Amino acid sequence: MIIDPTGNDPYCFVEFYENRHAAAALAAMNGRKILGKEVKVNWATTPTSQKKDTSNHFHVFVGDLSPEITTEDVKSAFAPFGRISDARVVKDMATGKSKGYGFVSFFNKWDAENAIQHMNGQWLGGRPIRTNWATRKPPAPKSSHESNTKHLSFDEVMCQSSPSNCTVYCGGVSSGLTEQLMRQTFSTFGQIMEIRVFPDKGYSFIRFNSHQSAAHAIVTLNGTSIEGHTVKCYWGKETPDMMINFAFVIFVLIILIRVLCFMELPHMNKAQSCSF
Repeated sequence: MIIDPTGNDPYCFVEFYENRHAAAALAAMNGRKILGKEVKVNWATTPTSQKKDTSNHFHVFVGDLSPEITTEDVKSAFAPFGRISDARVVKDMATGKSKGYGFVSFFNKWDAENAIQHMNGQWLGGRPIRTNWATRKPPAPKSSHESNTKHLSFDEVMCQSSPSNCTVYCGGVSSGLTEQLMRQTFSTFGQIMEIRVFPDKGYSFIRFNSHQSAAHAIVTLNGTSIEGHTVKCYWGKETPDMMINFAFVIFVLIILIRVLCFMELPHMNKAQSCSF
């Protein structure tokens, strides 16, 4: 018997040699009063902190999950394909909401292959899901660029590049990289003007219609997982055309302001006249 007297709700564990004796004790003692207090008796469970080592198991990536889908939903959907060692829906640590993807681990490789083949495109909740092998790589050393970007605030990222730059670099997707995947991932941050993907190199460029939209995408997605791959997101390289276009826009704005200002001159005295 192990007793923990320190807690406000004291409890203990009783271990029997045979399962049938433990079951009989549970049935007989649950709800009984001892020293005037009703006791609750149940099967002991393994603490969640003691996670099983599944590094040698076979891991399936599950994407496009509806927001309401839980870990239990995923586990139930994949249970018919074989013994599952682990299942989880990945959640945002700040909001506690689902990130729209998860993982299922099988003991047997054939079971995992079968699940990938038959579950890809199947409906779970309100939408069809995507399945593929999850890629688990040892964490690579962080470059100075990545470490500087990952923890920056929105304002800091905004200032990293000129207001004319609306292009995001997204790298690290070594397999399954498509224009559709990038559009689906980045479209929530604003209007996308152009997407260029380089599947053989594992990176892409996404050009938004505004600098702010691109900055939001960088802050939110850098260091997150896309299709089971941890991605790097930062500003795409500015081209001379960007700077020329931006300078032209500023020039046109100045001309327009001057025109509007001079149109008001008949109603203004000299002290109120415009100067640029």
